[in-house]
Amino acid sequence: MKEQIFGLHAVTTALQRRPASVSEILVMEGRRDKRLAAVLALAQRHGILVRECSRKALDEMVDGRHQGVVAQAEAPAQAHEKDLPGLVAEAGGRALLLVLDGVTDPHNLGACLRSADAAGVTAVIAPKDNSASLNATVRKVACGAAEAVPFVQVTNLARCLRQLQEAGVWTVGLAGEATQSLYDCDLRGPVALIMGAEGAGMRRLTREQCDYLAHLPMAGEVSSLNVSVATGVCLFEAVRQRL
Repeated sequence: MKEQIFGLHAVTTALQRRPASVSEILVMEGRRDKRLAAVLALAQRHGILVRECSRKALDEMVDGRHQGVVAQAEAPAQAHEKDLPGLVAEAGGRALLLVLDGVTDPHNLGACLRSADAAGVTAVIAPKDNSASLNATVRKVACGAAEAVPFVQVTNLARCLRQLQEAGVWTVGLAGEATQSLYDCDLRGPVALIMGAEGAGMRRLTREQCDYLAHLPMAGEVSSLNVSVATGVCLFEAVRQRL
């Protein structure tokens, strides 16, 4: 399946990690700077065609800030649900999974993937329905993380969580009404952190499958954080505990 990748970070990562999938690089006419030069050098190294286009043509091609560069590529094979047991087993006691239940905004998904990559997450899991997919906007916002972190969309999230528990993974769901603070949870072993959609939170079946519910302490007037911000805070609390 064909896809368009846009933005300097996303295109650079694609050229570094899967150059064989990239068929063409489109760059804005007249743009010549160090950041773009690095992209062009990678394209030349791998024998990839580079073509100049007007800003208007690039604007019409993608929905978002392209930064003067768009790549035409074959979409990579996405991680599959059947891959999860192997990923968890390989990570062992260091397994750290991020589960996103109902995150539909591609910008939030991209930001979550970026935090997941920085935190060394084993895999990011989301339901196939009622969830953002791995599209060009997600890849742009993720700044290359979408190429590095396995993103697995599952048919039945509650069943997936049960399978993770059977594999020795503790499931911790974030809920504003929970009595326990996340900072009082032990996140040092195999753990799945489960984040719900903004406003609605986790779905009932997802909540019921959690071993623990926890909240992030809030000191100000704001009652909740953007899901991508909350995800970063939670993931790096797990990282802190594992140092």
